[in-house]
This record gives sequence, C-alpha cells and structure tokens, in this order.
Amino acid sequence: MTDLSATIAPKSDQINADDLIAGPRTITVTRVSRASEPDQPIAINFDGDNGKPYKPCKSMRRVLVAVWGADGAAYTGRRMTLYCDPDVMFGGMKVGGIRISHVSGIERDKTLALTVTRAKRAPFVVRPLKDEPAKGPSARERLFAAAREAAGKGPGALAEFRRGLDPKADGALAAIENELHEVAARVSPPQEEDHDPEAGEVPMNADRDEPAADDDRF
Repeated sequence: MTDLSATIAPKSDQINADDLIAGPRTITVTRVSRASEPDQPIAINFDGDNGKPYKPCKSMRRVLVAVWGADGAAYTGRRMTLYCDPDVMFGGMKVGGIRISHVSGIERDKTLALTVTRAKRAPFVVRPLKDEPAKGPSARERLFAAAREAAGKGPGALAEFRRGLDPKADGALAAIENELHEVAARVSPPQEEDHDPEAGEVPMNADRDEPAADDDRF
C-alpha cells in the first residue's frame, strides 16, 4: 500500500481541516497553552503532533469547556476525536473546519446549541470516547519474564529453560543475554560443610578439662 495522505498535508503551524481529509483522528492531549493569535487563543498539543497543535475555534472551545471544564491544565492525558466537517462556513462560503466528535471522560452523549450563523444556532452532539483496551504483555515480554524467572533459580534452571525453546525464541534472548547470566551467577548453590576424614568425630566434651587423677573432690 502506498499512503498518499502524507503528500497532501498542508504546510501550516497547526493541524487543520485538510489534515483530516483522509479520515478522523483521535488525539491524546499533552499540553494546553495560550497562543498569540486573538482568534485562536488556545493551542492544544498532543502525542504525535509534529509541532502542529490543534487550535480550536470558539465553538469547539465552548464544547471543551462544556465537557471538560474551564481548566485547560486538566486536559492533559484526555483524548478527543477530530474530524473534517466540510459544511463549516466562513465568509458566507463552505470552507470546511475541524470539529470534535468524541471525547473521553463523559458517560453519555452531550448536546449543545452552537452558533452556525449570526442568526442561527443548531444542536451539536459530542459522544463518549471509549477507553483504549489495556494492552497485555507482548510475546517478547512474556519470553523475557520467563527467562528472568528461570535465571533467578540458577544456571542449571536457565539452561534447562533454554533447551525447551525453539531457535527463534532462544535467539531473541540475546538482547538480555548478559543480564540473564549475571542473575544466574548470583544464585549460589548450597555448600556442604568441610570435614577432615582423618580427624574423626570430635567428642562433645573435647574442650573440657579432664579431672586430675589425684583430684580430692570426692
């Protein structure tokens, strides 16, 4: 597949409607700050924005205040879905604009009356954005965890674990090879007490003084 979307991206210091021609985009907010433009006073940075923040129009700022509150600092970590609405008017012409379709942090649809023209208002609906499903550990992460657990039992257990792997999985452990050997080396095998075979058993009272033959205690 040859993706043409990157070749039609407009040159701009912010994300705009043309960036969303290929389809909606869900973003995660990283920062909200004041901008210098009087008609776009708020800049919303997000993961992967490449230095092109989202600068919502007044109607979308009203939407954000209605669903998330007025404190922009609290927006960090929240998500919203942006889309291109081709029916947005400017100067009496349809020029298209960015609209928000979904936001995180709400449990049901929220309807607001937004200004369409100076003499007309229309209902605008924002829908809940479902939480992203929690990602479990990858196969690589599970392999590394199992290898570390085996290494924690000693060199023998690590060797036995690796003998049960297929060549591809065993080769993947090269990334943590040194770590595994260091962990395994720290596990000391149980040491047996040293005995002198010629010394024989040491009497329990060997360190006691034997009474002299002429002891007159009795």
